[in-house]
Amino acid sequence: MARALADLGVGYDARGIVVPIVPAAVVFDLALGGRTWPGVAAGRAAVEAASGAPVERGCVGAGTGATVGKVLGMEHATKSGIGTASAGAGDAVVVGALVVANAGGDVVDPASGAVVAGTRSPDGRGFADSVALVRRGFEPPPAVEQTTLAVVATSAALTVEQANHVASVAHDGLARTVRPVHTMHDGDTVFVMATGADGASARPDSVAVTRLAVLAVDVVERATLDAVRSATPAGGLPAAAG
Repeated sequence: MARALADLGVGYDARGIVVPIVPAAVVFDLALGGRTWPGVAAGRAAVEAASGAPVERGCVGAGTGATVGKVLGMEHATKSGIGTASAGAGDAVVVGALVVANAGGDVVDPASGAVVAGTRSPDGRGFADSVALVRRGFEPPPAVEQTTLAVVATSAALTVEQANHVASVAHDGLARTVRPVHTMHDGDTVFVMATGADGASARPDSVAVTRLAVLAVDVVERATLDAVRSATPAGGLPAAAG
């Protein structure tokens, strides 16, 4: 991807030299995702395919092999995927989130407290409640098996400091829906991008940034739920949608 962006002249201007800055994170999905390793060609294809069209959701892309609820092992997990959500912040500003839910714990609907997808009971009767299992002494899945990733994008113009703040607060969206979350075995990460496409020349003040952060939490929460609700069964694992 960095090479494709360099060819397009996109990146940080280091005294006339364009340096694309491409942060990256991965989920371990080889158990269901197959042995498809991303490389230079995949990065270039992603750049070329970028558009304003609706984002594909469910078991596609980074969500192909995503699963949740692995406290009792992969055989009791539930299929997950990739989800998205957005919200308006007023003055033509939009905040959106894309989440790959690949958690070791359960994904819970905060509105009802019900487990939407997660660790399934060995007897086949509903969910086992991952938090209760951990409290009883069950170990969370190994670090290589779980990580939930989120990207928050806004059309507002943010400074690096403001973007870092929004990224930090946006983790609350994961805390609302993933239980347990942020364990010693998790690599949960939230990236924030600010395009400045709303046409505002000035950076938002602290009140506006707070509003963006609140909305970022909301859309990360909704995108996480969408990731499990949009998934379909695969690899012998059921999905929330059946």
